[in-house]
Amino acid sequence: MAGPTTAQRGAAQQKNAPARPKRPRPRPEGRRRLGRGQLILIGVMVLLLGSGAVWVLYGSSWLRVEQVRTTGVDVLTPAEVEAAAAVPIGAPLVSVDTDAIAGRLVRKVPRIDSVDVVRSWPHGIGLKVTERQPVLLMKKGAKFIEVDAKGVRFATVDKSPGHVPLLELTPNQSASLRRFDSARLVREAVRVAGGLPDRVVRDTKVVRVTSYDSISLELTRGRTVNWGSGEDGPVKAKVLTALMKAAPKAGHFDVSAPTAPAASGD
Repeated sequence: MAGPTTAQRGAAQQKNAPARPKRPRPRPEGRRRLGRGQLILIGVMVLLLGSGAVWVLYGSSWLRVEQVRTTGVDVLTPAEVEAAAAVPIGAPLVSVDTDAIAGRLVRKVPRIDSVDVVRSWPHGIGLKVTERQPVLLMKKGAKFIEVDAKGVRFATVDKSPGHVPLLELTPNQSASLRRFDSARLVREAVRVAGGLPDRVVRDTKVVRVTSYDSISLELTRGRTVNWGSGEDGPVKAKVLTALMKAAPKAGHFDVSAPTAPAASGD
């Protein structure tokens, strides 16, 4: 009977051989665990840095409000705006409530349409103001009420600003007046005036409204424009510009039906 083969004898020797102890694998350099003392030191350093940052922002005199700068004003003065803004001079710059300042300005100064309040490190607050622009004037005794493109009556002035049309609201007693009240007619006039081309605005003296469908313009040199209703304003504005260019000596323009405009009179 044949004995075990060489392969069988080798397998048996490996099976009966004592197990070799496993050598510990070396830990990669980047994965070494920090000791407890090192962790405590890092925590203390983070705490000190955070406390220092809070003190610099809120407790020190380095980053406090020292000046306010106003830009974008035309009719208003920087002093008027800054008085209404009431920026807390001397307060930490980081603690200033910019939204509250913007809300206060829009509420207190009707001429301001919007304002952007920004921190100007290390010591300033910037007020970037956008004033409302009048597109129509409404007569009130010897004074004028300014109305912007949103229909907001934002100021009463003694003198008419240049190149702003006067609104003449003389509604006739018709069925349209019962349907569209005076407030609606004013909004329609504002819509028309706010959409006029610059060239036409400069020449417009009066926007006259007698009904929803009957709005007209009185221009310089005795010229008139029959605008019709406030609908299709952008189209009518383009048609009127082209019509005035094609017939520069005409005295009357009709764009109430913009697909069939007309010019007449010399």
